Amino acid sequence: MRKAVIALVGRPNVGKSTLFNRLVGEPMAIVDDIPGTTRDRLLGQSEWAGVVFDVIDTGGIDPSTGGKDPLSIGSAEYIKQIRVQAEVAIQEADVVLFIVDAVSGVTPADHEVGELLRRKQKVVDGEAKPPVLLVVNKADSAALRTNAAQFYELGVGDPHPISAIHGTGTGDMLDVLIAMFPPVEEEEEDSSVKIALVGKPNVGKSSLLNRLLGEERAIVSPIAGTTRDATDTHLQYGDIPITLIDTAGIRRRGRILPGVERYSVIRSMRAIERADVALLLIDAETGITAQDTHIAGFILEAWKSAVVLVNKWDAIEKDTYTINQYTEKIRRELNFMDYVPILFISALSGQRVDQVLPLALQVQEERLARITTSSFNQILQDAQDTHAATSKSGRSLRIYYGNQVRSDPPTFMLHVNDPKLAHFSYLRFIENAIRKRYPFLGTPIRLVLKPRREPR
Repeated sequence: MRKAVIALVGRPNVGKSTLFNRLVGEPMAIVDDIPGTTRDRLLGQSEWAGVVFDVIDTGGIDPSTGGKDPLSIGSAEYIKQIRVQAEVAIQEADVVLFIVDAVSGVTPADHEVGELLRRKQKVVDGEAKPPVLLVVNKADSAALRTNAAQFYELGVGDPHPISAIHGTGTGDMLDVLIAMFPPVEEEEEDSSVKIALVGKPNVGKSSLLNRLLGEERAIVSPIAGTTRDATDTHLQYGDIPITLIDTAGIRRRGRILPGVERYSVIRSMRAIERADVALLLIDAETGITAQDTHIAGFILEAWKSAVVLVNKWDAIEKDTYTINQYTEKIRRELNFMDYVPILFISALSGQRVDQVLPLALQVQEERLARITTSSFNQILQDAQDTHAATSKSGRSLRIYYGNQVRSDPPTFMLHVNDPKLAHFSYLRFIENAIRKRYPFLGTPIRLVLKPRREPR
């Protein structure tokens, strides 16, 4: 079932990021425990009154660039970038939150955005789409809330005064927001295996798609970032229906252009969420980069299965040890995904491309595998006999029993004395013990710890 998408639009310093963090319930520019996943996020999930929706923060355009001010407020370039931001928000969002500043009052930049939003809206069945909700932020006092009426002059509807930092008025604003969402439509049943092609721009995703399909279905260009939308292509592989999702390239954060390129990243992230298996393409000529590990982190965070494809392998001068050296380096950089298979291919020449879909389908099959409760508890017992958990404050983790509670991805419930005693390294040891018996190729394993009283 498709979730509604709201986009936060407005000039810098009106509090978009503060409101974004409040809506998603936590600061989203965070450092994760998983290596390679540190980044600023643009997409988060929120819930209000039982309705779950996605929130997109377009970010502000910084008018200061070290002494020079080519993007000063009111400048042509500044207004241009705000327009790009707002235009793409209209294309992507079901509702646009137009954020303004109660302290600063109405500014020329606010007028520019308001005019653009009105002009770009389409009238469908007598209603403007997407609807715009005017949010007056930083209304921290009664006087500022009263003065919010001045924003009627923007011509985009009723102003809703809030304080994102304190939470004042956000509940009333959210009530209005969810009432503006489009009707929920049930998606058609789709039993196909969904495989997403992800990676940096110009790594060869579209070329691989064309080679897999045997026809020129996607535009192939040497210009990085040609593909901006995630496009679905359906095919039949034997008796197995497959949906290939070709995503836009994911650039390094500092290289993402305001507007279209930033939303391309969002589309890629959403494509990963839709997929069963993600094919992570790496450029053999440049080798694995920090951005490749970031993308791998996105895949792991979404609990998706993965295959690493090292593309352009035909362009590499090789000797007997080259493939082993490449493999070792990738394993080192992606040590948090050591269960992922690696395949060296050339989308241009077709080298090993015939192995891509069979390998992806094998990974998907392992993703759905189940272990019997008796077999799983034998694995747990053998693992604890081999290496007992270290003590913490005089107490040691005890695992009484466990069972697989779901597949897709494989999830195991461990009944323990105290989850707080579980060290990350010991859980990795348990995971490795499971994989020795049941590899779950290319698929993350989720361990959930549940406390129970120790038996007398």
